[in-house]
Amino acid sequence: MGVTPNKTGNKKKRRRAVRKASSIVRRSFALPRHIVTEATAAAPAELQDNLNRLVTTALQEYTEARKRLAFEEAMAAMADPAIRRASTELMAAFRTTESDGLPND
Repeated sequence: MGVTPNKTGNKKKRRRAVRKASSIVRRSFALPRHIVTEATAAAPAELQDNLNRLVTTALQEYTEARKRLAFEEAMAAMADPAIRRASTELMAAFRTTESDGLPND
């Protein structure tokens, strides 16, 4: 009497391995109906019938907007007179090393 291997267990392991390797994150969200309705109405025609693509696009746009805002804030901070003064002082301190005769590496 032979023992048959558990084929179901192998399939589950393979599915888990595929899920781990996937670049897709699957989540379930509860969204207020009025937000979905407004977002769908405001979306371009090609996204109106695909909520997954609409949410993906919205998250991409949100991320880009936050990065842009962070960059703008960093640029504004660099315009701060105290930071500009400190930067000028540092540059003056390092100017003397530029003529030390050493290679620029």
